Amino acid sequence: MKNGTIRIVDSLITRKPELAFLKDDLLQVIDELSSMYRKGHKLLICGNGGSAADSDHMVGELMKKFCLPRPLSKDVQKKLGTEEWVSHLETALPAINLGAHTSLLTAVLNDQKQADVHYAQQVLGYGQKGDILVCISTSGNSSACVHAAQVAKALGLKVLSLTGKKDSHLSSLSDWTIRAPETETYLIQEIHISIYHTLCLSVEYEMFGE
Repeated sequence: MKNGTIRIVDSLITRKPELAFLKDDLLQVIDELSSMYRKGHKLLICGNGGSAADSDHMVGELMKKFCLPRPLSKDVQKKLGTEEWVSHLETALPAINLGAHTSLLTAVLNDQKQADVHYAQQVLGYGQKGDILVCISTSGNSSACVHAAQVAKALGLKVLSLTGKKDSHLSSLSDWTIRAPETETYLIQEIHISIYHTLCLSVEYEMFGE
């Protein structure tokens, strides 16, 4: 792991010392996410309400430049040529927000008697062994996220969950659970933003930093 990555995590702890207990977990997750991307896999991300917005936020930080330049590979650059618009493209870290597909979500919600299988359906369609599913749930007990995690495990994906302080159904299903040390929803969400910013920034540094 690069020294710059460790500095990013230490910076989070300096700003939020109450998260010091998460340092080892964060470093392990960063290492796993970076390894996943190096092997050519992708993230699937899901959550409800504010956590659905957080899922979209994560995708925005991963699919284009967050803080570091992301030049195209020489092979891709050669294939695309030297037109001016190509210079505005950046290497992406593939990520899909499962909550963003309105037509599919509403079709599942309309057609199925059990309305909480919409994320599970997408994991079934998108998920491949080697991918990682990120479930963001302040309670850790969102049935839609739980079912998505169950499908992910069946398909050989690993599961990372961001939850609140309490033990939960997701924590029992996940390979890694990062628990915000709060029980009030909005306070958990405030910490989740800091955590996934740190994860995205660190992974970007691992992939594109010096």
